[in-house]
Amino acid sequence: MYSTLKILHRYWAYLVLFMLVVATFNALYKSITKKEYEARDFRMSLFTLIVSHIHLLIGMVLWFAADYFSEMSMGEIMKNATMRSNVVEHPLTMIIAVALITIGYSKHKKKLTSKNKLKTIAIFYTLALVLVLAKIPWKIWLGL
Repeated sequence: MYSTLKILHRYWAYLVLFMLVVATFNALYKSITKKEYEARDFRMSLFTLIVSHIHLLIGMVLWFAADYFSEMSMGEIMKNATMRSNVVEHPLTMIIAVALITIGYSKHKKKLTSKNKLKTIAIFYTLALVLVLAKIPWKIWLGL
């Protein structure tokens, strides 16, 4: 079960990254070119929100199932750069990124004009994208 969730978490990340990039660049492009907000934009940002939350839930299940703290103390984990990244930095950064996506999505629904809706999505989703790109385990993704 654990290995299946790990594989799902790894491949679901590609979908999350793809949707986050598409939704972010769509909002940035439409915001800069002053295009109108459409139902397609709403669906795109909603789908990004959904896939990111599912990915976060899978990651949280993996984090709790891994039981890192029975093998090592927190002090030992913090001294090991790889373990610190996997156990502390990556999960915390991804939680913040999903929180930014959620906040951006929620705030954009309350805006009345296309300009404000797209600007809100562009800002929050861009911040989330930067965080996600910063903490993706690139060595694993690129097979290094």
